[in-house]
Amino acid sequence: MKTAIFGFAGAGKTDLFAALAGKAALSGNRAMVKVPEPRLDPLIELFNARKVTYSEIEYLDIPGGGGKGTGLGERVLSEIRSYDCLLAVLDAFSGLNDPKAQWQAIEADMIVSDMAVIEKKLERMVLDKKKNAPGYDPKQEALLKKALETLENETPLRGIEEFDVPELRGFAFLSGKPILYVWNGSESNYTDLSLPEDQPGQKHLAVAAKLERELAEIEDPEERQMFLDDLGITETALDKIIAKTYELLGLISFLTAGEKEVRSWPVRKGAKAPEAAGVIHSDFEKGFIRAEVIAYADFLEHGTFKACKDKGLARLEGKEYVVKDGDIVEFRFNV
Repeated sequence: MKTAIFGFAGAGKTDLFAALAGKAALSGNRAMVKVPEPRLDPLIELFNARKVTYSEIEYLDIPGGGGKGTGLGERVLSEIRSYDCLLAVLDAFSGLNDPKAQWQAIEADMIVSDMAVIEKKLERMVLDKKKNAPGYDPKQEALLKKALETLENETPLRGIEEFDVPELRGFAFLSGKPILYVWNGSESNYTDLSLPEDQPGQKHLAVAAKLERELAEIEDPEERQMFLDDLGITETALDKIIAKTYELLGLISFLTAGEKEVRSWPVRKGAKAPEAAGVIHSDFEKGFIRAEVIAYADFLEHGTFKACKDKGLARLEGKEYVVKDGDIVEFRFNV
């Protein structure tokens, strides 16, 4: 799952990427970022695990971006179309730009770009229809026309279930992608920024990217915590960004635990047990038999696997079980 970081020139996306990527920012524009998972802590302590592995999100810093009044530019729009999730950085710190206008401009750019994609496709479909071409799909044509009408009304396609169908997924509509708008303020004003309300597939968050970059550059954990305490910060904005990205990607975490490794695994929300098993290894999915599941709340209450099993809280679930966020799972399989 890849997330593109982009924005207008001077909005601060380089600071934000550097804060997210850490040292990886020095070697390129791509970084694998660990998803904070405090639910692993008691499992690590219980098993004294030799290895701890966290779920990760891939962030990419997309270079370029138009200046004031110029739009993002076709190159940026074309490049971000291939990503699963978008993170747009808005300038709320310099006083030279209106972040609300930047937000609205990005939305407009994506809508116009999607309209151009649909119009071009519909032109080809008219020719295919006249020629009775085998690839012509009347259902797809009807959906595209309805999507175009929606876009002409200045409404993005994200969050509209009617358009989240196989016939349209190949188009990778920009306005249909989940997006996090990061309103990048200064250290003194970011907590006072007035943000729009979240919409389906669209979230907003205020940060001070320069401050977050400075925090990320403090390598000593105790020194960083002292800095956070002095600022009165209980949770860094980076943790919030990562959590919101994870949510926008439609992901939850299940956990596995043992002496060798304690680990969180990303899985699609609504996934059934075999699909979750396949995240670990394709053989687990192919040969899936059962999943032994302990709800995280039950484990937290009773403290050990043995206590949960003695209380009958370790359940054997089959192929139809929908994995829940925080489930501690052991898969049984045969290949």
